[in-house]
Amino acid sequence: MAFFNCYYKSAELGQDVCFNAVIPEDCADNIKTVYLLHGLSDNHTAWERRSSVERYAQNAGVALIMPNVDRSFYTDMKFGRNFYTFVTKELVEYTRKVFRLSKKREDTFVAGLSMGGYGAFKIALRESETFSAAASLSGVLDISSHAKPTGDWKNDAYLAFGEGDTLEGTDESVITLVKNFSGAHKPRLYQACGTEDFLYNDNKKFREVIADKGFDHVYEEDKGAHEWNFWDKYIERAIKFFVNEK
Repeated sequence: MAFFNCYYKSAELGQDVCFNAVIPEDCADNIKTVYLLHGLSDNHTAWERRSSVERYAQNAGVALIMPNVDRSFYTDMKFGRNFYTFVTKELVEYTRKVFRLSKKREDTFVAGLSMGGYGAFKIALRESETFSAAASLSGVLDISSHAKPTGDWKNDAYLAFGEGDTLEGTDESVITLVKNFSGAHKPRLYQACGTEDFLYNDNKKFREVIADKGFDHVYEEDKGAHEWNFWDKYIERAIKFFVNEK
């Protein structure tokens, strides 16, 4: 695998941006790709530094693209930059041009942990013509219960989403997106969470909501908290889910 630390001037964000890329060296053109998203307190280096995801990607023959989006919740921020559009439009187009990545929907995936798990499901549900599958590990899947004026993330939520008491019923809520999905192609969804994770109830709620909505959805849980030991194990399982390996 070849590792790239990339910088370029983003037209969408109006600034220099950085992302990491891991690209198979022995693949032909049209490489399957996982856009791999970081959590609230991390950046684009976290997955590479704290997990064995490069080895898992090599085994599966997929590329990894790991962008930095600060604490944006993968939104076009109310008071900030358009990180949602950057990731879903500009970054996809740019990386497909620079590397030998497949442009096919069935070869394009998105995954993340915590804030990134929320971002992954939101992106796949809203951009289902680009992304065929998504994985959320310990995702913030009930965003309405956290992004409140009095919540722990009130400052980040305000900058990302603006004023308002709830995101329920909007397209920033993955629960609402599942309930109201009307796209031609439903993305396959992989979900995993530790039973000691503070977001466990979020994940149980999402699992209950999606159960009768006709999605190809895999849910797994195991003993574990909001921690890298859990995410390292389940990102390997997520990548296998993407490429249909057992």
